[in-house]
Parts: sequence; structure tokens; C-alpha cells
Amino acid sequence: QVQLVESGGGPVQAGGSLRLSCVASGRTFNRDTMGWFRQAPGKEREFVAAISWRSGSTYYADSLKGRFTISRDNAKSTVFLQMNSLKPEDTAVYYCAVDLNNGGVLRSSYGSYDYWGQGTQVTVSS
Repeated sequence: QVQLVESGGGPVQAGGSLRLSCVASGRTFNRDTMGWFRQAPGKEREFVAAISWRSGSTYYADSLKGRFTISRDNAKSTVFLQMNSLKPEDTAVYYCAVDLNNGGVLRSSYGSYDYWGQGTQVTVSS
């Protein structure tokens, strides 16, 4: 059974940084893609970034390029989301997800992802 557990969220002031972590377990993830999404109150779930476990290739939402960085530690089955220069509009619940057996294809559609974590709240104050 695949499990994803996020951590690292919390309150932060505008301009600050946070690093989210997502520990994955339940299988060997070498053919899969990991993604980060976020959902603010009253809004749809939004793609943030994705990374291939095998190659390390990355893909970002255009609006977040330059501020957010996704990375992985294969040995620890952990994916990270480094968030810098945070803004109040970044406030949301952040979810990690896995797209299984896709050969490392990087997708932004949440319907493509098979398992999700429980989410971690990020609150950015002005």
C-alpha cells in the first residue's frame, strides 16, 4: 500500500521560506513521478511542480518558476518542495502525490496521480 506523508508546513511571514517534505513508502518508486499540488479555500486544486524519481527531471507551474524548487532524495524516498519569497496568495494546503508507472512523464493534471498524502497547511501572513 502506497503511503505519502507530508510535513514542514506552518505559519510564515511574507517574504519568508519553507521547505516541505513528503516521505513515500509502500513500493520502489523508480518508474514514477511525484507531484506537489495546493488547494486554497474555495479554489480548485492547483498544480505546483513535479519530478521524475529516476531522472530527476522537473516541471513547474509557470507562475511559480523561480520561487519554488522541487527535489528528491532517492535513498530516503523523500521529495522536497523549497518555497522562497512566499506571498499571502501562497496560503493553501499542500499535497504530494504519486503518478505510478508512467515512465517518468511529468504531468500537471491531478487526475493523473494515483495516491495522495493528507496535506500540510501553509499560511503566509502579510
